[in-house]
Amino acid sequence: MGQKDIISKSIFKRILVDVATYIFKLQLESVELIETEQQRVEERRADLVARVVDSEGKAFILHLGIQNQNQKTMPDRMLRYLTDIRLNYPDEDVFQYLLYIGKDALTMRDNIATAQLNYRYPVIDMHEIDYRMFMAQNTPDALVMAILCDFKDSNTKEVVHEIICRLMELTQDDKKSLREYIRMLEILASNRHFDFDIQEEFEMLEIEIEKLPSFVMGEKKGIEIGIKQEREKLKHELLEVAKHLFNMNFPIDKIIEITKLSKSDLENIN
Repeated sequence: MGQKDIISKSIFKRILVDVATYIFKLQLESVELIETEQQRVEERRADLVARVVDSEGKAFILHLGIQNQNQKTMPDRMLRYLTDIRLNYPDEDVFQYLLYIGKDALTMRDNIATAQLNYRYPVIDMHEIDYRMFMAQNTPDALVMAILCDFKDSNTKEVVHEIICRLMELTQDDKKSLREYIRMLEILASNRHFDFDIQEEFEMLEIEIEKLPSFVMGEKKGIEIGIKQEREKLKHELLEVAKHLFNMNFPIDKIIEITKLSKSDLENIN
């Protein structure tokens, strides 16, 4: 498994609930990631296995396969994973889903049908999901999923800009989180046919936004508010000193000299 796929699996661990909610239409109340003893390592594939409880209190094991390339043997591999899970958790129900996020059109089968076996699992093709479904959500984890979806007739670059701007809005002043989500976006975008660099687009947008008069005014306003808050804090501390001096029977003129407060500031200290 390549480095890109290792990171992708890490990403999907963080957004498993959003995948289950918006793509598989599962309303989950709790999620506990688990591993099977016979954990498989497959090229260009990541698997998540979790013990979950839905909104009706039903507990089951959810196996989410993530695939970014068509594989003829995928039904056999999914079946092998199912048997691994059942060997580890024989008394629990198991539900499987395969999420396809590859660049090429989906051609993989979703079943095995023979005289001895009738096996099937749902396959979700991200190419067929309208990106606006994720854009309507207010969580960054859900938002990054939009990069894998169908952009309809929208301009690709404009959609990417829209996603980045929404991420900037949702993360606000948390620069560390913003850069983590941009990195997630960049990794997921590698599963699409894009002819531009996500990181460069982000840096260019960041520069353009910082040039906007509203941003500059906001920065200036923030500095002014900070100064005002510091002044108020200092004044409060000086008033506490003045009260202490007053209780020690210092003359008002001497208290003014020490604290640099005005006479009006000291009118109500007693």
